[in-house]
Amino acid sequence: MIVLGIETSCDETAAAVVEDGRTVRSSVISSQLALHAPFGGVVPELAGRAHVEVLTAVVLQALEEAAMPVERPPLDAVAVTEGPGLVGSLLVGLSEAKGLAMGWNVPFVGVNHLEAHLFAVTLEHPEVPFPAVVLLVSGGHTMLVEMRAPGRYRLLGETIDDAAGEAYDKVARFLGLGYPGGPVIDRLAACGDPGAFAFPRALLGRGFDFSFSGLKTAVVRAVTRDPRARTEDVAASFQQAVVDVLVAKARAALHATSARSLCLAGGVAANSALRASFASLADEEGVALSVPSLAFCTDNAAMVAAAGCFRLRHDGPSPLSLGADPNLRLAFTE
Repeated sequence: MIVLGIETSCDETAAAVVEDGRTVRSSVISSQLALHAPFGGVVPELAGRAHVEVLTAVVLQALEEAAMPVERPPLDAVAVTEGPGLVGSLLVGLSEAKGLAMGWNVPFVGVNHLEAHLFAVTLEHPEVPFPAVVLLVSGGHTMLVEMRAPGRYRLLGETIDDAAGEAYDKVARFLGLGYPGGPVIDRLAACGDPGAFAFPRALLGRGFDFSFSGLKTAVVRAVTRDPRARTEDVAASFQQAVVDVLVAKARAALHATSARSLCLAGGVAANSALRASFASLADEEGVALSVPSLAFCTDNAAMVAAAGCFRLRHDGPSPLSLGADPNLRLAFTE
């Protein structure tokens, strides 16, 4: 089964061709970082317009790199993110996908962006032993999921306020480091002292939910009290607090389940400190570790195509009346 995936949920315009939900024949991403950086975050109106301008070209490039004819490519389906995300951006992708599916007379499949991130794990690690504990951590979401098999998910915990990636961006904005905040804080943290500031680790030992808004406030107060503090030390201390919480919750989830593997997904999964800490955690707990390569941590269309392949086989095609759902939740089966 060969599926064309399209992703436009936020500020990445992406298209990919994936075979049997595992083999990536092409993956093209057009980033909008330079467009939004002057504003310190994603501007929804600008994001939607940028998708309109480049999406068709991105799809054509993905087909070309997959060695497929444009007029009538041998596809079995077109999959696209239906939500969650920015409603204007989602509508651009949905409109393109529906038009292509109708023109090529192939099934159309709507995909949950969160489930797509879970399938990013299996793209490069198709033999992930289940059940698995998955930490899905990004700018908009932080949640622990027990993945008993593809399509079978149990929510263990999620953030009650800011997502981890959101906290990174807010702290970076306060420190004047620009947007996006994750990569620059990760880079500076490597040169700082993670013990310079005693930032809080919220909700440790209290279930599987997360909270990062208090950590962000603690950073602001610490720098306000000591404006000459080294930015590298602030970054290192902040990042250590985030990683400590994520690792502690993941460890507790492993102990509370019969998980045979530990997985990372989402944009923050590209963080070097988190990746290293998860490798150590998996080794200590004696479970397999599955972490996407950097290219599949951030929003991409290969994961959408993989999830679309699964959904088409299990649920059939989606109706062409399917609309964008900016607040779409991941469906938990147990």
